[in-house]
Amino acid sequence: MAKTLLVLAATLAAAPLAAQNTPQASMPPRPAPAAAEPAPEDWRDIPDDEVLLIQLTTGKQVAIRLAARYAPAHVNNIRKLAAARWWDGESVYRVQENWVAQWGDPTEKKALPPEILARPPAEFEIGAFTPAQRLANPDSYASATGVTADGWPIATDGKAAWLTHCYGMVGVARDQLPDTGTGSELFTPIGQSARRLDRNYTVVGRIIEGMQLLSALPRSDAAMGVYATPAERTGIVWVRLASQLPADERPHFQVRAADNPRYAAMIALRENPAPPTVATGLNVCDLPAAVRRRP
Repeated sequence: MAKTLLVLAATLAAAPLAAQNTPQASMPPRPAPAAAEPAPEDWRDIPDDEVLLIQLTTGKQVAIRLAARYAPAHVNNIRKLAAARWWDGESVYRVQENWVAQWGDPTEKKALPPEILARPPAEFEIGAFTPAQRLANPDSYASATGVTADGWPIATDGKAAWLTHCYGMVGVARDQLPDTGTGSELFTPIGQSARRLDRNYTVVGRIIEGMQLLSALPRSDAAMGVYATPAERTGIVWVRLASQLPADERPHFQVRAADNPRYAAMIALRENPAPPTVATGLNVCDLPAAVRRRP
């Protein structure tokens, strides 16, 4: 038995030497990436001043990509609110089942910074329907939908165009009049998409990291999901633009570009899944946000 072990050990020890003396076989070529997978050049940097960070009292952080190109007046207000540290010490005070989570001042009485535009114009619609990729079928809310080159979900009725209230999008809460939302009170759909809010509320961004921190919060049974007591709220430590943080503390994000055949292939796979899955159509809100931290 001992001799057998010695022979085996000698054989194993000699194996690397034998391999060194054998001509190396050519390595097989690496398989090409699937047609629907993004290429390295498809990832584009999101500017630091378009990333809004919310530090929660739980120690966790939520990151929002701001839609500066589509809602400039409201995003300008949001930037000024962050610079004034207006949200510091506020809370997520409304979490309504299968609807929205909302944050800001629960009393709605906190004074706004003087530089804030008190009644920005309603920015319910965007300039034009210019998708880099258009979905094959209309839906019950629009005659056509698609995604812009830089990853925003958009829709049209043939006359106007708008950003869609998908899961994780960030909207501006307001009173009854269209121009009464400053951007100080924000919400995000946490259940199904909230497409019936399209063209009725301004969309200012999309949560790109930490969405689960809001969608998993306890629901309130009180009217409209507003927590009945302050103890139920989730506190906000601070809110800042990434550009307001020291350079070595900033998270950097990238969005997957849609203006390429790989993104088109991804949509085609979702619109025409392989059997036994049955193709039932694709809603624009089914498309992934496709954002990552910069490697």
